[in-house]
Amino acid sequence: MAKILIVDDEEGIRMLYTMELQDEGYEVITLPDGKDLLNVVDTEQPDCVVLDIKMREYNGLDLLQQLRKKYYDLPVILNSAYSSFKIDLKAVAADYYVVKSSDLSELKDKLKVALEAQIPE
Repeated sequence: MAKILIVDDEEGIRMLYTMELQDEGYEVITLPDGKDLLNVVDTEQPDCVVLDIKMREYNGLDLLQQLRKKYYDLPVILNSAYSSFKIDLKAVAADYYVVKSSDLSELKDKLKVALEAQIPE
C-alpha cells in the first residue's frame, strides 16, 4: 500500500483527500503546514507528497526546493487553487501540477502515474 503525505493548511482539503485516497487503498498522512515537512518525510518515508503552494505561513514552492535538495527522486504533486503557478520557475521541480477541485479524478490519476514511475524494474 502506497503512503501519501498531504501538506495543506485547509483542514477540509486534508479531510477530503484523506477520505478519498484511503478509499483508493492508500495510506494517508497529513500535515497542516510545512514546519515539520522534512522530519515527517524522514520518519514516515512517503511514496508521494501532495503539496499545497499557498499556505498561511509557508510557501509550497520553497518547501518543494527543500524537498528536492534532500529527496530528489520523491514524487511531488503541487496542488493549488490557482493555475497561474504552473508558470513559476520553481514549480518545474515538481513532478505534476494539479489545480484543486472537489473532483479528485485528476489528482488520483497523477498519483497513479507518479507511483508507477517509482516501481523498481
